[in-house]
Amino acid sequence: MNENAQAMVMASLAADSLALGVHWIYDTQVLESDFGLVDRLLPPKPGSYHSTKKKGEFTHYGDQSLVLLKSVAHSGGFDPNDFFDLWQELFREYNGYIDGATRATLENIAQGKGPYNSGSGSDDIAPASRIPSLVLSLGDDPDQLIEAVRAQTIMTHNDPDTIDSAAFFALVSLECLGGAAPSKAVLGIAETRFKDSPIAQWTRQGLEAAAEDSVTAVGRLGQSCHTGDAFAGIIQIIARYEENLSQGIVAAVMAGGDNAARASLVAMILASARGMDTKTREWFQGLEQKETILQCLDRLS
Repeated sequence: MNENAQAMVMASLAADSLALGVHWIYDTQVLESDFGLVDRLLPPKPGSYHSTKKKGEFTHYGDQSLVLLKSVAHSGGFDPNDFFDLWQELFREYNGYIDGATRATLENIAQGKGPYNSGSGSDDIAPASRIPSLVLSLGDDPDQLIEAVRAQTIMTHNDPDTIDSAAFFALVSLECLGGAAPSKAVLGIAETRFKDSPIAQWTRQGLEAAAEDSVTAVGRLGQSCHTGDAFAGIIQIIARYEENLSQGIVAAVMAGGDNAARASLVAMILASARGMDTKTREWFQGLEQKETILQCLDRLS
């Protein structure tokens, strides 16, 4: 279990970096014609959202995931105040894109708000992609894990469906770490823990589309960062590629739009079920922060 839990952290961060060079390109035909099949780490182009970054670095999502990993490794669990401090430190002189949720959270902090009331009203699904390190460190105590997952989400995104989505993916990853197939895990958690939530409907939509080409399915279900748009497409790719981690990550990236959050969540769930594969390990070896990540994982082992 611990090996796959570590793989979940590594794969999720590798997936974010794979998406870095093509993040937020919505026209999938342009994405394919300009970059081909994105199955290797790429530098962002000048004028893109992440033009200050280089190959092997992270989007602003991955940078925040790494901050949470560092905090978890430092505290041996989840300390909301420690994460709050490290998160602010990241953005004091940040050399990267700052999205609306981050700007709103920083404004709330400047007004004296703390980790439990600083969150923006954003419904972006990105904070759900930060959580693999919490699953790794707190997976033996599901109640504590869900409390921590919700708290880290609320710190930046105080939207009910977004908070529930982070909890959903944490519970699914636990099921997969325990041996469940991803498609069965997402359906089981949706129908038992979230049956009265939009999550149940989004999960069914994704599973019903599992036989479709993922670029086509995500284009229909939703490419954007908003939880209501992104969720079903993530489920579709998880179900379609539950036997192949790296192919699922590539499909998530090639579907365009907010492919960084999508790819990270797909990677988290598929790696929790299957561990790392050769291609994903190759991407991980190309990460600028590889040694820092491994040091954190070593502290948590």
